[in-house]
Amino acid sequence: MLPNAVALPSQYIFSSNEVLRNPTSLQGASLMKVGSIVRDRPVLFLYGLMIVTLAALLPIPPLLQNQDYHQFADQREVFGIPNFWNVVSNLPFIAVGAVGLAQFGRSATTFVLFGGIFLTGFGSSYYHLNPSDQTLFWDRLPMTLCFAAILSAVVEERVDPKAGAVLLRPLLAVGIFSLLMWRWTDDLRLYAWAQFFPFTALVLILSLFPPKYTGASYWGAAVALYALAKLLEHYDHQVYSFGGILSGHTLKHLAAASACFAILKLFQVRRPLEAIARSD
Repeated sequence: MLPNAVALPSQYIFSSNEVLRNPTSLQGASLMKVGSIVRDRPVLFLYGLMIVTLAALLPIPPLLQNQDYHQFADQREVFGIPNFWNVVSNLPFIAVGAVGLAQFGRSATTFVLFGGIFLTGFGSSYYHLNPSDQTLFWDRLPMTLCFAAILSAVVEERVDPKAGAVLLRPLLAVGIFSLLMWRWTDDLRLYAWAQFFPFTALVLILSLFPPKYTGASYWGAAVALYALAKLLEHYDHQVYSFGGILSGHTLKHLAAASACFAILKLFQVRRPLEAIARSD
């Protein structure tokens, strides 16, 4: 051994032959290290990830609102209501939000969550009556409240109740500011972050932290239904071309409302696993 050499613990020694035989072993070790950091210091990691991803927006060119977005496939007028199916398909949001507020609107997180779902029904209906950038603001505002509250709820449930409640404030601030910035500058970069960062962080937390309550499968259902909603939104015209019955955007509303219903069911059925274990 060389003089003054430091002996490393065996778990940190990697055989060069092993790495050559299995080039993914080093990558796997790195992923395990990241996972360990997230589990040991989840709140610090989450705030750090927020800062890093926000800073990553700076070199990206401004993201402008494509005006073709307002040209939805199904523009049929029924009972004198323009874009009828895209309007009425928002009613499930109002129903889910109203029930959620009545049953769980006592904490700040659940009040914002179900209040946002409730207002999404009205905001999206208002937008689809006359699609434009001006009305789209009122569609996106309540959805931004939902994104912030959902991530806060997951942090409260899986990581730390106090940390989740505190996280709600900066997420709401960034989300609301992102929409104001869009209206001031026509730049959607920050709004894109406010929509997709909570979804990404939610998936990360659900993957790395074990459930503390029953009904955890409803989170998985909500994530899957939201992903389906985004897919249907993207293929709005293609879906409508199959028979001309309902468009992808209409079905997107129903899938997203189903995701909200899954979250409502979660709150209705969940019980602390620790309390169940003690009673058994």
